[in-house]
Amino acid sequence: MNIARRSTLAIALVALLGACSLAGARSKPVTLPDPRGDAPLAAGKDQVAVFAGGCFWGIEAVFEHVKGVKTAVSGYSGGSAMTAKYGLIGTGQTGHAEAVRVVYDPAVVSYGQLLKVYFSVAHDPTQLNRQAPDVGPQYRSEIFAATPGQQSMAKAYIGQLSAAQAFAAPIVTKVGPLKAFYPAEAYHQDYLRQHPDEPYIVYNDAPKLVHLKQFFPKLYKGG
Repeated sequence: MNIARRSTLAIALVALLGACSLAGARSKPVTLPDPRGDAPLAAGKDQVAVFAGGCFWGIEAVFEHVKGVKTAVSGYSGGSAMTAKYGLIGTGQTGHAEAVRVVYDPAVVSYGQLLKVYFSVAHDPTQLNRQAPDVGPQYRSEIFAATPGQQSMAKAYIGQLSAAQAFAAPIVTKVGPLKAFYPAEAYHQDYLRQHPDEPYIVYNDAPKLVHLKQFFPKLYKGG
């Protein structure tokens, strides 16, 4: 869905449903257990994690506000370099998902903690090929593991959450190895920070930061 249509849709929903009803369409935060077998915090070189879960604007904003995260970049993963363009991604035919590349300090935040944030407040892992008003495989829930260890932990955590029936519906998040990540166009970067009053941001993404601060006060960083 292009930017103009996102804004138009958000405005139309407000007019037809009202803010309270629209809020019900957003993903709701969930209190989750810590991942079993998460690595302890330890000094080392910066690590990379890549997450997809709907429009990358909100995912990027959430991780930018997590302590230990040094950078969060919106982009595309799952397809080829030739099709890593916003105008093509919207067709849903490129294999790409809107994704976010997170670079983090393992001495401050662990991969397991990032997974917990991802599943709890960043998106709804039970929505198949969509998130809130955005529909299509480019908005799918998927973890692109940068290492075999990340892949094992992500799969194990999904199994843990499924066994605990942490969500009312089955988790549909895919997990696979990261093959490539392509940064999105410049105007997508820091989108929430640049456009805090845009209706789409106000109703779909800004609440995620409120939930992050509420559910993860020790990990939350302002700014």
